Amino acid sequence: MDPVDDVSLNPAHPADPVVRTPYGAVRGRYEHGVAVFRGIPYAAPPFGPRRFRPPVPPEPWDGVRDAGAFGPTPPKPPYSEAFARYLSDPVVAGDDCLNLNVWTPDPVAGARLPVMVWIHGGALTRGSSAVPVYDGGAFARDGVVLVTFNYRLGVEGYGLFPDAPPNPGLRDQLAALEWVHEAVAEFGGDPDRVTVFGESAGAISIGALLASPRARGLFGRAVLQSGPPEATEREKVRRLVRRMAARLKVPATAAAFAAVDRTVLAEAQAEVGRRASPILGGPAFGIVVDGDLVPRDPLEALLDGAARDVPLLIGWTSEEYRLWLAPTGLTERIDRLGPVAVAGAMARCHCGPEVPRGYRTAHPDAPVSDLVGQMVTDHLLRHPLHRLADARAGQAPTYVYEFAWRSNVPGLGACHALELGFVFDSAEVPESAKLAGPNAPRALAREMHGAWVRFATDGDPGWPTWDARHPVRIFGGDGEPVVYGPRDPEMTLWEAARTRPEPTVPEGDGAVRRGAVPHSVVRRLRRPGGAGRQ
Repeated sequence: MDPVDDVSLNPAHPADPVVRTPYGAVRGRYEHGVAVFRGIPYAAPPFGPRRFRPPVPPEPWDGVRDAGAFGPTPPKPPYSEAFARYLSDPVVAGDDCLNLNVWTPDPVAGARLPVMVWIHGGALTRGSSAVPVYDGGAFARDGVVLVTFNYRLGVEGYGLFPDAPPNPGLRDQLAALEWVHEAVAEFGGDPDRVTVFGESAGAISIGALLASPRARGLFGRAVLQSGPPEATEREKVRRLVRRMAARLKVPATAAAFAAVDRTVLAEAQAEVGRRASPILGGPAFGIVVDGDLVPRDPLEALLDGAARDVPLLIGWTSEEYRLWLAPTGLTERIDRLGPVAVAGAMARCHCGPEVPRGYRTAHPDAPVSDLVGQMVTDHLLRHPLHRLADARAGQAPTYVYEFAWRSNVPGLGACHALELGFVFDSAEVPESAKLAGPNAPRALAREMHGAWVRFATDGDPGWPTWDARHPVRIFGGDGEPVVYGPRDPEMTLWEAARTRPEPTVPEGDGAVRRGAVPHSVVRRLRRPGGAGRQ
């Protein structure tokens, strides 16, 4: 059906809200007292001659475009069976996948409400704005205009080719933010009060946008959930593209990949990427330094003072690693391998034996899987965020949190992505219960969601800003809500390791590639299905 209304095909209800965007008018729906607009294009379909190219504006339309349903989702492989039990990832067919959704309590120009823009996670290979957990009704209920959007994923969004610009998926995100800046006032939002927030790959994306001069002025506050500012080594991405090219029997160029059906491309991507995981490493898609949108490593830029005037809310879950271990059976295999797994973690984390010894001293009764998981989590995530918070002393305020409530699903604990249903106050939807289990605490959802609303509204989520005492707001813990320096002992180990020469863990006659777990360890940890990434 043409998205522009034909009265005979798509009769309108007179009470439906209609708002004009820069490219044409859209008709939404009222749901539970708030106005919702779905599937609004912010860029043209990224296919045909536009495949692997930067986004361009959509074609304007006449009449009123129906915005009652989520738009198409970008091409992506499905989650493996092991992860699909816990993570939902709807697929909506169609070409017009660069679209966004708006929830607003007052779809009237001039309302000047705070705006929050969500960037979803999924390892830059999966996810979309149609995931039910990301429903924006609670934010609109509480006086915030909430925007969610799709962006290109995997090789379509982050492949590295000699004949195409890097980072088209991140360029999609920039285009969506530019649309928000230009259009959100018509939906009741204030373009000068925009907060971006994201989790996992979404938070990593925000780190790059914070450090990018081209994103300057498009948002005034940012929330990074379980994802540090970082850039991926270009060779790591190239290696994955070359493996796909070999499987497809085509050159490793954008022109050759553009001639491949998108479904076939996604299948090849899934096959060559199935052995990568945060715990074990391996080639993966990621944001790369491109000299343009990402002029330098985002963490280095932020440590040097980029975005010094942007208030930040940053944090993690207590047991991030359990999402990567429990669904795949790696927990038991790591415990069984013991010292061999610890050696693999040392290689993954570029550290010597003093680090696992320090973790064992601090946690004498923890199983090996917890030590390995916490080591990798701290190396990849907590330590960079700690460094960022410390470097911002005297700049705009930084607030730090930890989500400690443990899932009612056996084995998941306080795992990666568990906080999402609480941030969105959507813990009652079935897709949230896949991670949280039954009877998730509603009071905790109100606490966490309320903190995010306060941060977007006035810049203060409700606990002390980060300083030399290292205050951390603990959500769902058993003790005081604010704890000072709860991760400082482990962070001290990593600071010491950072200043030492990086060790090389030998394997046979050669050496392990930087950041990789030795192949012998990987072989012993793997089993059919492998360990996936979110």
